[in-house]
Amino acid sequence: METSWAKLSQQISDCAACALCEGCTQKIPGQGDPSAPLMLIGEAPGEQEDRQGLAFVGAAGQLLTKMLEAIQITRESVYICNTVKCRPPNNRTPLPEETAACEPFLLAQWALVSPKVVLLLGSTAVRCVLGESYRITRCRGQWFERNGVAIMATYHPAALLRDQGRKREAWEDLKQVRQKLDTLGLYQALQRGEP
Repeated sequence: METSWAKLSQQISDCAACALCEGCTQKIPGQGDPSAPLMLIGEAPGEQEDRQGLAFVGAAGQLLTKMLEAIQITRESVYICNTVKCRPPNNRTPLPEETAACEPFLLAQWALVSPKVVLLLGSTAVRCVLGESYRITRCRGQWFERNGVAIMATYHPAALLRDQGRKREAWEDLKQVRQKLDTLGLYQALQRGEP
């Protein structure tokens, strides 16, 4: 899908490809640096995101901000989005047909951002990007490559809030992301918030 940010934003706003659009207050495309070397992909907007119109602003979003700060990266220097752009009822996991309906938007965002490193947050993002056979428990902490882009999967911040014992593994994953960015010569620019 050849597009621009303005066109993509309008397409997301107009989308009625699945039933999720009927229950959400607003569509949440994503936010951050539109040409960031690091892109983060989560699952779906929650109640706070639906209310505020931004991705990752609830409790999980606050933890994500702290996780990025722990490796000296600001939220503003990365691009953050979700596999689906509308809040599922009661914050349930998006259904495969819902992620499929939003996939063209995610692919367009990926093309526009053109990241060098992608961090997948949780199982929905893993299945959406890597494929249905991939499981977060088996692939987190490993590097994958798609069309020259380095991809790492880690636990979703919401999962870390429910299970504190996984925070150590997530920290190890984040250190690997920092190392990869450093190896690619991109880490210092992210620290300073430079494009």
